[in-house]
Amino acid sequence: MTFHKVLIANRGEIALRVLEACRELSVDAVAVFSQVDAGMPYLNLAGERLCIGPADPAKSYLSIPAIISAAELSGAEAIHPGYGFLAESPDFVEVCEDHGLVFVGPPREVMALLGNKVAARSAVAAAGIPVLPGEVISEDGEVSAAGERVGYPLLVKATYGGGGRGMRFVAEREELESAVIAAGAEAKAACGDDSLYLERAVESPRHIEVQILADSYGNIVHFGERECSVQRRHQKLIEESPASHLDEETRSALHAAAIAAARAVGYRNAGTVEFVLDSEDQFYFIEMNARIQVEHSVSEVVSGVNLIKEQIRIASGDKLRFTQDEIDIRGHALECRINAEDPSNGFLPSSGKVIIDELPNGFGIRVDTHLYNGMEVVPYYDSLLAKVISWGEDREEACIRMYTALERFRVRGIKTTRSFAQEIVSHPSFRQERLTTDFLSNLAAE
Repeated sequence: MTFHKVLIANRGEIALRVLEACRELSVDAVAVFSQVDAGMPYLNLAGERLCIGPADPAKSYLSIPAIISAAELSGAEAIHPGYGFLAESPDFVEVCEDHGLVFVGPPREVMALLGNKVAARSAVAAAGIPVLPGEVISEDGEVSAAGERVGYPLLVKATYGGGGRGMRFVAEREELESAVIAAGAEAKAACGDDSLYLERAVESPRHIEVQILADSYGNIVHFGERECSVQRRHQKLIEESPASHLDEETRSALHAAAIAAARAVGYRNAGTVEFVLDSEDQFYFIEMNARIQVEHSVSEVVSGVNLIKEQIRIASGDKLRFTQDEIDIRGHALECRINAEDPSNGFLPSSGKVIIDELPNGFGIRVDTHLYNGMEVVPYYDSLLAKVISWGEDREEACIRMYTALERFRVRGIKTTRSFAQEIVSHPSFRQERLTTDFLSNLAAE
């Protein structure tokens, strides 16, 4: 089956990526937009464009009725959700299916399983994949005994949701009760559900994930791993592929575990299996993201495969076009997220009109962005402005190219994290040491 028309239920740089992929596949694209996004130049690349509501995401990009109506009005056969917004909503997938629309992503039941982190842990553990000791917090609210059984230090984690919301680190028993109250309130506000579980914490872990693609015929491949340990408050800032300071035995075992996890849950389309590694490189499954991720670009650069195009092909019913042996991971890639935030003021979001003096380009440099000169950065959406990706024959070359590219990323009118990213990639510890998720806090303490 080949799609004739795909609706893109997103905005910004990911919407542009999907638009470009549709063009390359000779598929008509329908772009939706909120009233405040009406002037985005990328909309002109779409065959059709439809306004779906005001700036408020709840009334536009998160409005299932608005998006379904746009799909029906335009005659689209499929919907690509991008990332964020409705990309991991089982309810949205179900409504798509009820209306005869193909969702470019996993089936509803798989997404629902993975959205419940406790159920996902159980499913992959049954397949023999290591998970950390954990326990669901019972409805009676008795957590002390559960904490003792799990062991300290531990994490209080939301059963649903992501992005670090509803997560608290607990070093010792006395901190547990207050952490549970705070995490539950945050989880309730973020996703409407305050259910929590406890999980043993790995101190100074590495955060490494594996990109996979799975078709409807049982074929699953991976695209190597990504190092995502440079984080601030559980939000990734810099990603790279492949991971450094990782022996080949562990690397191969991670890849195999990711494939096994995808197979255990009946996964289909693009997904990411996430692990933490301890100081001995013992890895543990933490979750699987049922969508394309922001950092997919580094995997594309080292593999030469357009993952967005493959998503659409798989959703249309095609088999994977390559085997694992045909995927060649070459060189090293880094990605820096440039956010509209002020690092000198607690990373507060920044709004205003963008004046572009220069954007980087050249050999080994890729910039994924929807930015244009005079664009008004508004406070309604995620602060991501651009992704700067560098490639090199080795990690050092990729770092040098990234530093130069960041130097040439020059915009005015708003505050960005560009200089902060440049400081990180030029720091001796980043260039030489094994990365862990407390890298930035250690850097701040110097």
